[in-house]
Amino acid sequence: MNKTTKSGGIKVYAELLGQYLFPHRGSLIALTLLLFGLIGLQLASPQVIRYFIDTAGSDEPLEKLMYAALLFIGFSIMQQIIAIISTYVGENLAWKTTNKLRGDLAEHCLRLDMDFHKSNTSGSLIERVDGDVNALANFFSSFIIHLGGNLLLMIGIIVLLFLENVWIGAGMLLFVVFAVFIVQHIRKYAAPVWRDWRSINAEYYGFTGEHLEGTEDTRANGASGYVMGRFYGLIRRMLPLRQKAFLGFASMWITTIIVFALGNVMAFVISAYLWKTGAITIGTVYLIFFYTELLAKPIEKIRTQIEDLQKADASMHRIRELMAMESGIKDGPGVKLADGPVAVSFNGMSFSYGESPTIKGLNLDLKPGEVLGLLGRTGSGKTTIARLLLRFYDPQQGAIRLNGTDIRDMKLSELRSTVAIVTQNIEIIQGTVRDNLTFYDPSITDEAICAVLEELGLGDWLRSLKDGLDTTLDSGGGSMSAGEGQLLAFARVFLQNPGLVILDEASSRLDPLTEQRLEKAVDRLLQGRTCIIIAHRLSTIQRAGRIAIMDGGVLAESGDREKLAGDPSSRFSRMLAIGLEEVTA
Repeated sequence: MNKTTKSGGIKVYAELLGQYLFPHRGSLIALTLLLFGLIGLQLASPQVIRYFIDTAGSDEPLEKLMYAALLFIGFSIMQQIIAIISTYVGENLAWKTTNKLRGDLAEHCLRLDMDFHKSNTSGSLIERVDGDVNALANFFSSFIIHLGGNLLLMIGIIVLLFLENVWIGAGMLLFVVFAVFIVQHIRKYAAPVWRDWRSINAEYYGFTGEHLEGTEDTRANGASGYVMGRFYGLIRRMLPLRQKAFLGFASMWITTIIVFALGNVMAFVISAYLWKTGAITIGTVYLIFFYTELLAKPIEKIRTQIEDLQKADASMHRIRELMAMESGIKDGPGVKLADGPVAVSFNGMSFSYGESPTIKGLNLDLKPGEVLGLLGRTGSGKTTIARLLLRFYDPQQGAIRLNGTDIRDMKLSELRSTVAIVTQNIEIIQGTVRDNLTFYDPSITDEAICAVLEELGLGDWLRSLKDGLDTTLDSGGGSMSAGEGQLLAFARVFLQNPGLVILDEASSRLDPLTEQRLEKAVDRLLQGRTCIIIAHRLSTIQRAGRIAIMDGGVLAESGDREKLAGDPSSRFSRMLAIGLEEVTA
């Protein structure tokens, strides 16, 4: 399932930039122009100050000093304005690119099969989709432009210092080469640590999210001590990695401070010697010191950008690893089914989650519009059949056909609009009532929604809401009763207008009165649809015309409901006699 791709780092960066950053050419060009303007002002400002200092020490008129002062103030104001605008453009660009990447990653995760989602917690996926992408924000906020701009600023400073004096230019060039070499050398050792840190960070968020969601079960079973023990163990594993990552950052920071200090000493010694010999003026001495201090800024920014790059490198590796994963469940060529109830056939189907088979050689046919009651013990394979019909998994042997078409030949989106399922576990998303019922499908009208809610007896509930269909529901359905949530799930399915409906213990959370009301509505709503009712209680299969009983993954019995009920030797008859499902003989 995981096809890891190995390619050079430069190629990886180029692909990401080409896909996410370069389409925003307008912002990139604007940012480049702003950066060049800022570099020009930074290089010109010291020249104005030198002129001011040298002019102040001479007999030149006061007006020249005033003009120089006004020019310097103007340059300073322009620098601040350009810096603010370029920061805004860069951050806006970073948000656009990273949000596009987040969307692509989230969509990719949704397309991966259930094996992937079973082996990855929601917390670890959130950390990958959001945390790793956040680490790329600075990289996407025009990393190349800023890196190029800082390099250009350094080159400009060195050239101007060479023009002033070859000795000061050569000294500062040596300082820059030495500083860049040291920073790059430290980065080589720090990058792998950041990759390990990102990985264990994802594990931490996955663990935390999983156990916060299961707080009630943890407390009820007295497992708080065990969970906290694992939590502290994870923290103990994280601490050394965090220390190493911080030491890598600190060593780069300390090294640059030492190198800058050495650069200032070098500039001081050379300037003092040249001024003493009369080779330069006092204004030029200030110019050299200003440029030396200015030279520290691009080196410091390059250091910061390299640090961002090593964080981005670790995140980029994990993002590419995720994007390289492929689902074992792929779209078919796209055979379409006619509207209306569908015929269902299981032909020699076998399936296993692991080594032992869950379903063995299942052969079962269901006519269009027929209602099947599927019975069996827990673990007999009933819910697995529903998952296979929706292609959450594919059988290892045999096939499932709808109207004679192998479901592997259908597009997944078309299959899942034809087959719908209602389970006892209801997912309510953070959104309006309309969003929860339509899942953002604009083709479903408000009139259709209201009609279905009335059919299900939720009309009074809808009218009691302050904003009607625009009322926001809490994630998880905290603002609704269990019964209302279950009825909402039924409404969601029937608005989809599927040809096959699977009810997997769908009314188990309802009180008897609500269940009775639902039964009447479902009778009307199931007209013209094929239905499979997965049940643990015999009362829930009263409308089934056919019965199938699973036992240990094998179809133990199937046939017409009335005939089986009237046959004293059938399993179904004995279930009815004792009122239980789990009859073994």
